[in-house]
Amino acid sequence: MKITDVRLDVVSVPRRTGFVCQHGIVSLDTDEGITGIGEMSDFSHLPKYSIDVEDLRATLRAQLVGRDPFDLVALNRELADLFPETMYYYEKGTFIRCGVDLALYDVAGKALGVNVGTLLGGRLRDKLKVCYPIFRSRTLEEVDANLDVVRKRFAQGFDAFRLYAGVNPDADEAFLDGVRSEFGHRVTIKSLDYSHLLDWKSALRVTKRLLPYGVQLVESPAFRNDFEGLRHFRMAVDLPVSEHVWSFRQLHEMLRGDCVDVLNIALVFIGGFEAARKAAAAAEVAGKGVLIGTTQELSLGTAAQAVFGASLPNLTTISDPTGPELYVDDVAVEPVRYEGGYLLVPDAAKPGIGVELDPAKVERLRSGGFAWGAQRLAQLQDRTSGG
Repeated sequence: MKITDVRLDVVSVPRRTGFVCQHGIVSLDTDEGITGIGEMSDFSHLPKYSIDVEDLRATLRAQLVGRDPFDLVALNRELADLFPETMYYYEKGTFIRCGVDLALYDVAGKALGVNVGTLLGGRLRDKLKVCYPIFRSRTLEEVDANLDVVRKRFAQGFDAFRLYAGVNPDADEAFLDGVRSEFGHRVTIKSLDYSHLLDWKSALRVTKRLLPYGVQLVESPAFRNDFEGLRHFRMAVDLPVSEHVWSFRQLHEMLRGDCVDVLNIALVFIGGFEAARKAAAAAEVAGKGVLIGTTQELSLGTAAQAVFGASLPNLTTISDPTGPELYVDDVAVEPVRYEGGYLLVPDAAKPGIGVELDPAKVERLRSGGFAWGAQRLAQLQDRTSGG
């Protein structure tokens, strides 16, 4: 089998907050009539520069056309040379590698007539417990709106939430107090997520203040790549600490320094299935837990996350992928499903990743390319239309 063409569609999909996210949908055509699809999720992240779509398409065609899609290891190594790691969380080259890797695995699964989960070693579970994100309150006036989100989502079956915290501790405390007063222990606060916005000492002060409200873990409580700070924080709190994995060098430093208890692995941040499998294996060898992270993918990317998470023996913590619940639209014929606070893994009988694109939806959501509007910094950090 040979790859005959690479197609790339950019779609713009609004979140319910009003913030519009741009995603790349990559399609790999083959000489056997099989097309694999992958998602380059949410390019609307800092740093604020754009990728030229036609140039990217030409680059991928030059590298992939004529190649065997089953050469997963070799192709991923070449993609890593084309789009190398930079030790940065939102490195767009990693997003690109992820989309292509997903499409390669999708081709392989479809060609063999098996779900990608089979290629990953089989599934250990049919659903993943997930938490709904509560975006940070920068003012006390925003707390009531976030409490309304909890009420609405709790009624829909979500009983675990993660709070983006640290910018306004008064607002964080008011929110947590409101949740505990109204819901008691019917609601779990899975994590305080500081998003690398605070130094570790500031994050420690906020965490100690919020501890009485009961949280399961703390995430990203130091500046990016501050491994010493991350370790100091971990040694100072009696809670598990998690951090995203965005490069193998960063992963090595975190494990060498015993900086975390749980590794947050998202396909988009590490470069797809092939890289994520290595990260999860390293975590298992080091005795660390794993949770499935997110940049809030569409259904295609979310399904891939679910299939990956279903294969992990060391998935120890409530995970994060709820993107399809945050967007007002999608590109899938059948979006992924959530029941009782769980993300359901796609049917194991469906070959490939298990998601079919709806061409009409892709066309309706299509944008001319990756581009930026006039968003302010706080909007990009908080993923909202205001601020």
